[in-house]
Amino acid sequence: MPDSPLSASPYEVLGVRADANLDELRQGYRRALRRAHPDTGGSTAQFDAVQRAWVQVGTPEARAEFDRRGRSASPEPAHETWAPAPPRPRRDSRPLARSYGHPGGLTRQRYLDGIREWVGYGDEIPDPYDPALVRRAPREIRHLLADALAEEATARSLSTLGIAFTVWHDLATDAAGPGLPPKLDHLVLGPTGLFAIQSEDWGGPVRFRRGELIGEALAGERPIRALAARAKSIGRAARVKPTALVVVVPDEFADEPLQVGGSTRGAVIALVRASRLASAVFEGIPGSAQLGGSEVMEVRTRLQQTVRFA
Repeated sequence: MPDSPLSASPYEVLGVRADANLDELRQGYRRALRRAHPDTGGSTAQFDAVQRAWVQVGTPEARAEFDRRGRSASPEPAHETWAPAPPRPRRDSRPLARSYGHPGGLTRQRYLDGIREWVGYGDEIPDPYDPALVRRAPREIRHLLADALAEEATARSLSTLGIAFTVWHDLATDAAGPGLPPKLDHLVLGPTGLFAIQSEDWGGPVRFRRGELIGEALAGERPIRALAARAKSIGRAARVKPTALVVVVPDEFADEPLQVGGSTRGAVIALVRASRLASAVFEGIPGSAQLGGSEVMEVRTRLQQTVRFA
């Protein structure tokens, strides 16, 4: 599977420059192994990442192949996944969740605007998703692409919930955090509750502390606070209350498949791995209120009358 646009390159993992010679690579590899080993304060995940980095650039042949592929951190070019995916034919006849809106649309547009501004308006960009171009871009631009991919992956996962669920994507709100757009990524309604969901990829692990997510990659963001404000904006307009606030991240960035971090204004807050999201919504978040059939219909009607898309 191609990596995230925020993933560290093998050179970054080894702690060397991209133009390091072979001796410098070997020294960096040894130092990185010592730092990453579980017996010296590292972790199995870090140790494995160092080993993968060495496989990718540790020999002249592997390094040449890595550089030829545009400095993608995966052995296969990531372009096909980073670019908008064409519709896939369905392989079964099961009814999907009703879905509205364009998941990842606004975030992709912000990425395209950002990459165009960074390159320069007078220069041609044959392919805005070229791995070599993406890897050179500033982190804040790569973060936009990573988030767009996360939103699209969440939408694919939520579509499998079945006809009892309704999903809205890219909802416009009156609330936004610093540097963040006024939109809620996803809103899901079904018998297990009303879920306000943000799809995120910060390129690093996050965890709960005192009802908020923390982690080095957050750079001061307060995701739960921002999500709560967005959900409140949607709920106030429709006169409904979300039963759960959920942040979904790539599997490797959450210690557990599902973590409950408390509640706010009657809504349970949770951090969920991407692979666990659909089952978490289908089964319900622990401690989150469920909805009766007539209540689901009433809430759906109110939302359909008030939802605006970003």
